[in-house]
Amino acid sequence: MIPGIPLCHLLLALFMTFAFILTYKTMVEKDLVKAIIYSAGQAVAYTLALVLLAAPDLVLAYVAVGVGMYTALFLFVVSRTERYEHMDLEEVRGGGEK
Repeated sequence: MIPGIPLCHLLLALFMTFAFILTYKTMVEKDLVKAIIYSAGQAVAYTLALVLLAAPDLVLAYVAVGVGMYTALFLFVVSRTERYEHMDLEEVRGGGEK
């Protein structure tokens, strides 16, 4: 352990860094289901950070919305559309047909 730094501060920094990494992975992922899973992981990291900050009311709201309803709603929407994001119209048309 690092002398002079409390464990809760180290854990808070770890959870926020993990949330930042998962947010980046969510934004660059082409597979929408993986992006939704990364987003749910990011919500869990923020929830753990809120637990360390002693905010139980925010934890309950964020778990219900961020991890539960948000993830379920987006998985439902993706199940009704295509799983992969397309870069441009040519990919959708089939590779260069006009």
